[in-house]
Amino acid sequence: MSFAVGDGYAYYRGPSADTAPHAHAAFQVAIAEHGEVTMEDAGGTRHRAAALIVAPMVPHRLLAAPYLLTYYIEPHCVFADRLRKYAGGVHAAAELRGLRPEDLRPAGARPSGDLDERLVAAMRLLTRENVPMPALAARVGLSPQRLRALARRELGLPLPRWRIWQRLSRATGALSEGKSPADAAIAGGFADQAHFHRQMREMIGLTPSAVLRIVRPSAAAGDVDGDRAVDR
Repeated sequence: MSFAVGDGYAYYRGPSADTAPHAHAAFQVAIAEHGEVTMEDAGGTRHRAAALIVAPMVPHRLLAAPYLLTYYIEPHCVFADRLRKYAGGVHAAAELRGLRPEDLRPAGARPSGDLDERLVAAMRLLTRENVPMPALAARVGLSPQRLRALARRELGLPLPRWRIWQRLSRATGALSEGKSPADAAIAGGFADQAHFHRQMREMIGLTPSAVLRIVRPSAAAGDVDGDRAVDR
């Protein structure tokens, strides 16, 4: 089992449990180690293939598998330009069957050539800072209305959802560094642990305690008790 976060992407290699229905702010590529991976779309149709891809903000759930390689590829990096043809729904993606982390390292760090450079700049700012929308728009030379319209047209992703995704990324990093779910919620900028729990389940389909067991398999049971309390 392994988990890593790079510039513009994250990946997980290991067993996968059933997830709750969710929609994330990145492209997800799920690759079966053996056989096929299965996802269910919002209409209940099951999709099976050696590799499946789902675009940002497409509702779906991942079904349990003994061993998967799962990538989350952020939509403002240049590698995502190869994936935009997979818009809407869940798709088989045979061309991505051999995708490796080293394929993403240089491409994840480079900005998209398809998106408006001001939108890319705004998204990159949100990966580093929790900037209010009016200030964010001003820093990239746009009005808030124009920035929101760009995000809707070019990403199909509201920037407030991107802001939450980045908070989840920071909170997940805190979990992997040894923080408890409660402390990770603070590190991510969430109002409280319950808010962190709701947003992670909505955008990843897992609770913080489940994510903790992925990013820190050696975590003791006591590390996740607080999150279990949120479940109840």
